[in-house]
Amino acid sequence: MKDDREILCELGQSLYNRGYTHGSSGNLSVRLKDGTIAISPTGISLANLEPEKLSILSDHGEHLSGPKPTKEVPLHQAFYETRGDRAGAVVHLHSCYSTALSLVSNNNTEDWLPHLTPYSIMQLGQVRLLPYYLPGHPSIGEEIRGLAGRHCAVMLANHGPVVTAKNIEAAVYASEEFEATAKLAFLTRALDPNALTAEQIEALVSQFALEWN
Repeated sequence: MKDDREILCELGQSLYNRGYTHGSSGNLSVRLKDGTIAISPTGISLANLEPEKLSILSDHGEHLSGPKPTKEVPLHQAFYETRGDRAGAVVHLHSCYSTALSLVSNNNTEDWLPHLTPYSIMQLGQVRLLPYYLPGHPSIGEEIRGLAGRHCAVMLANHGPVVTAKNIEAAVYASEEFEATAKLAFLTRALDPNALTAEQIEALVSQFALEWN
């Protein structure tokens, strides 16, 4: 049976090969059975991750072993701290359509991603748009802590999406749904698309016991 580090590396390569991130951008992490966090190292392409060469952090975000971790440790750590058992993995990508959508005007920062399909609501809930900060800046973590665990997905303006879920597979699938929804929103934004109604969203939330603020 594959362990979580092997699965993380395989999914990282898949994301890279399918164009969800590029170069050495993006980072992934997973909470291991002993409570430590395995996270992608700095400067490494997701296409080239190896299980034995991941960075290992304590549950408080301290670097324990392996190469130097990604500079985005603060945002990963903030999700693990505030989401508890609901955060078993974190995926941060620089995917094209979600980043492009963050560049255009949208005053609804608290519920930023349009409600175009049931699947984005089921996997992402309400996506919060966070302001731009320098990559790796501790303020990104503080912004996420300020959400008090109420959101499983955020969009970093001019930067990229961040998604957490109970395991690495679910976090990757939700990240893919994020990008697909952003693509739909970007392609139809000038066409006045028929988004889901409040009643349709309420039915989804009730039927599937979804997190919804």
